[in-house]
Amino acid sequence: MRTVLLSPRRRTTSSRGVPVALVAVLAMLAAGCAPGSGDPDPVSAPSVSGDTTAPEPSATTPDPDAEREAAQEEAEREAAEKKAAKKKAAAEKKAEREAAEKKAAAKEAAEKKAEQEAAEKEAEEKEAAEKKAAEERAKLLAYGDTGERVVALQTRLQELGYFLQEADGSFGPATQQAVWALQKAAGLYRDGVIGPKTQAALDSGVRPSAHSSSGKAVEIDIDRQLLMTVENGKVTRIFNASSGNGETFEARGRSYTASTPRGSYAVYMERDKLHESTLELGAMWRPKYFNGGYAVHGSPSIPPVPASHGCVRVSNSAMNWLWDTWGMPHGTPVIVY
Repeated sequence: MRTVLLSPRRRTTSSRGVPVALVAVLAMLAAGCAPGSGDPDPVSAPSVSGDTTAPEPSATTPDPDAEREAAQEEAEREAAEKKAAKKKAAAEKKAEREAAEKKAAAKEAAEKKAEQEAAEKEAEEKEAAEKKAAEERAKLLAYGDTGERVVALQTRLQELGYFLQEADGSFGPATQQAVWALQKAAGLYRDGVIGPKTQAALDSGVRPSAHSSSGKAVEIDIDRQLLMTVENGKVTRIFNASSGNGETFEARGRSYTASTPRGSYAVYMERDKLHESTLELGAMWRPKYFNGGYAVHGSPSIPPVPASHGCVRVSNSAMNWLWDTWGMPHGTPVIVY
């Protein structure tokens, strides 16, 4: 190792510099120029050790920890606000959903109530209608009924001249024929039932009037499908009848139209038995011919509408009455209109 010796002069200079600096500082203090008097220090006195003193922190220097704390607090505040807003939105949405569900439930309940009320009303109306219909049916008289009311009906029909041989209290074929005749005379629907309108016609005494004015005659009303016995202009009996239906039919190789001719005729031929048609159209009970092959005859089928090939059908019992009771000999006028 090499040893270096310091020069005495150099050591003196260094030791001499400290008193000089002190003297300079004292001079400045005396002159009012010491640091701290408000003026900047033009000369910085070196420390004895030769190191520079570090400046103290300024009051305006930001504190990183404080900034982090503030940022964290802000973030927590924003997170809390977002959470509160989200919770509020969820609560509002839930409230809206519950309100909508409540409204829907109320609407459904109202609809169900309305439906129930409508169903109850319909049931009540149906029950009332059925009760009324039952009451109306109880007032009606129809085929198959029996009893005193039927007797009263039959008696009234006889009084008005509608053909009915006996009032036996049984609404059978003969009574049905008389009721059809009444309905035809009154221009009513021909159902054979004593309903309100037919009862009104019965009560008011509806009867057809005669066209002839003297002697005995048979009158046939094609439009109303009625046959009547008339004496000196007065109708004595009224029968349900069925004449030609207007259809075309074949008989023995020829075509015919099932129509009943209108006009004034007279009985010219009769057969007091079940007579077979010469055109092979079936049997006729005790026919009385008034125009060529056209006759008034008995039949087991006399509907309330035109149904024959051209002859005029009445019931077998009615034909017997015409033969045996009233008399319909040769020459009896037969007026068809």
